[in-house]
Amino acid sequence: MSKKLKSDIMLLITAIIWGSAFVAQKAGTVLEPFTYNGIRMLIGGLVLIPVIFLFKKINKEDPDSVPKTELEKQAEKKTLMIGGLSCGVVLCIASSLQQFGMFFDTDAGKTGFITSLYIVIVPILGLFLHKKVKPVIWFCVALGAVGFYLLCMAGKGGSFTLTTGDMFVLLCAFAFSCHILVVDYFAPKCDGIKLSCIQFLTAGIIGIVCMLIFESPVIADILDCWLPILYCGVFSSGIAYTLQVLGQEHAEPSVASLILSLESVFAVLFGVLLIGESLTLYEGIGCVVIFIAVIISQLPSKEERLQRKNN
Repeated sequence: MSKKLKSDIMLLITAIIWGSAFVAQKAGTVLEPFTYNGIRMLIGGLVLIPVIFLFKKINKEDPDSVPKTELEKQAEKKTLMIGGLSCGVVLCIASSLQQFGMFFDTDAGKTGFITSLYIVIVPILGLFLHKKVKPVIWFCVALGAVGFYLLCMAGKGGSFTLTTGDMFVLLCAFAFSCHILVVDYFAPKCDGIKLSCIQFLTAGIIGIVCMLIFESPVIADILDCWLPILYCGVFSSGIAYTLQVLGQEHAEPSVASLILSLESVFAVLFGVLLIGESLTLYEGIGCVVIFIAVIISQLPSKEERLQRKNN
């Protein structure tokens, strides 16, 4: 089996885990949002600690690894801490908005597709950072808006119905877009898994603090919800993130994005299979339209294809 095929398989497994995690999050709505989110994020951070030591051992055995000076190590640690804390704060906001959306009865599958709009939103927000936007992105934004409109046409006769949950998830898509831009800034400057670990621990601690201030957690309820909490914490955070890092090592960036975007499709499939969710005709068409917008936004332009061919 080629390295490229192995990478694609790892990325597909990542998309499957992330898609199924929406169902686990929906099952976790028996708990208040900050309670569920804080605990699972904290678990996600703790799970990544042994992964960090494993990768550290692998890097030590790598003959091509270049030793760093003390000043370089200190600068890297400082960047890592600032980046981890920054990413953690934004991640906490984004994931909390998503959990609030599910708490207010937005389906797991629907949440997956609305959240996937971040792939279209990111390039638009990148304008504020003086990044170029491909012309096709504007078409994808319009297509995504049409898909979102159809996805919210759940009323009788196909009337537009924007629920409280839908509004929270739409805000979550914007927040995740900001999170991607923050990660994009810090990730090249420090170790990706360490950055992820710190961001999960930060998001978890903030979530726990918010839980103690704004909610009334019941230990018995938390213990009853142990499976979805552990699934999201261990599989969605620890295992899936590690597979993503390993998978993207030998995968084409455009192919990787397309495979990972399948999480929204798996969110619907698992929602139907595991918790009996269903989509109306309008919602189904909306999901297809959003997915098409996501796919088109990730396709390389003619210039990018020529550049890769020349390289």
